Order: sequence, then C-alpha cells, then structure tokens
Amino acid sequence: MLKVENLKVQYGMIEAIKGISFEVNNGEIVTLIGANGAGKTTTMHAISGLVKPSAGSIMLNDTELTKVQPHKIVEMGLAQVPEGRRVFAQQTVEENLTLGAYARKDKDAITADMEDVFQLFPRLKERRTQLAGTLSGGEQQMLAMGRALMAKPSIILMDEPSMGLSPLLVTEIFHIIEEINAKGTTVLLVEQNAKRALSIADRAYVLETGFITLSGTGEELANDERVRKAYLGG
Repeated sequence: MLKVENLKVQYGMIEAIKGISFEVNNGEIVTLIGANGAGKTTTMHAISGLVKPSAGSIMLNDTELTKVQPHKIVEMGLAQVPEGRRVFAQQTVEENLTLGAYARKDKDAITADMEDVFQLFPRLKERRTQLAGTLSGGEQQMLAMGRALMAKPSIILMDEPSMGLSPLLVTEIFHIIEEINAKGTTVLLVEQNAKRALSIADRAYVLETGFITLSGTGEELANDERVRKAYLGG
C-alpha cells in the first residue's frame, strides 16, 4: 500500500532523514519508534507532502507521492493526525469535523460519517457545539483523530497521539486506534510511548538519527534486548 524507498530529507545543510526504506501493507498497524529528534515527524511530513524529500521514493499504491500536492494526497486516501493535535481552536467540534471532509465529493455521506465519528468518540458528540480550543487535551486529540477520519482515508498517519495525556486516556486512545484499524483503515503510527505502540503494532521500525536501525514484528521488537534497554526502561 505505502512503500518508502531510500528517503532522504534535508533542512539546509542538515540531513534529517538519511536514506530510509520501509513499507506499510494494507490493513496493518505499523509503528515508527525512536527518541526525540530521530526524524519520525519529518518522515510523516514527507509522506503527506508537507516537506519535500531531497531523494528517494514514496509510493501510495501505484502513485509516486513526491510529485503530488498535499491536498491531492488527502484526496487519494491518506490523512494525517498531526503532532500536538492542531485543532481549529475558534471553530466548534462539528465545524472541525466538517473541515476534515473538505476534499470529499460524496457530500451526502458526510453526515452519516460524522455520526460514525460521534459513535467512536461519544464525548465529541456531547460537545459538538463547543469551541475546540476549550476542550481538554484528550478531547482535542480525539477531535484531531475524528477530523482525519472525516476525510475517509484508506491509510491514516498518527503522529504522537498519546503525547501529554494521562495514563487512562492513553489506554483509551490506543484502544480507539485498534478499533479504527479493525474497521478497515491502515495505520502508520509514530510514538515515543514505545511499549504501547509495539503492543498494538503488526510490524515496527526503530528510527535513530535519520536511519532505520531495527525492524520486525511488534512482538519481536518488544522482546529485543536493545529496544528494551533504549525505549522500554530495561
């Protein structure tokens, strides 16, 4: 479904991504784990067209994404939940969700899909007329996820969805990611909470200073001594 080959990204003289290759197959949850500054968010931004690679290929099905405008990538079925939520603070919950569907042509189905989002996130339904900026951190994360789902993606990129949330909410968010996947959406997940990410991932890659250093199933990496020492507290 998604295939990244020899991807390189530079910011001026600094090479943030140094030739990485990985793939995400249809129906999988794949996670990229790594420390701050490893290049996880840059990788996500390159895939969704927000930064231009200096080299390499990003294929979504049979289309080369490096030559496609970001809004067209959304229309092709790829949506991103950005790091830090980035909700439209002065818009209501409902308006944020409607904006998530801006690229869709099947306008009649949008209302039904919004109800599906409210079923997945009942708290958003209770707050549908509330300004997004007044929601709690956990509610804003749910809204960012719901907004991405309104694009009706076949693959969804999630960048640090558990950041800044209480342990109880982290558990809830990861359950919802599994539910989204069970309903047929492929997931590429970037996470610093490696233990949680590996527990739900079909496959995983470790990113360190712009290189992929390890790969395997979620279970294999969770049991790998190097991963346990570096990311799972021993």
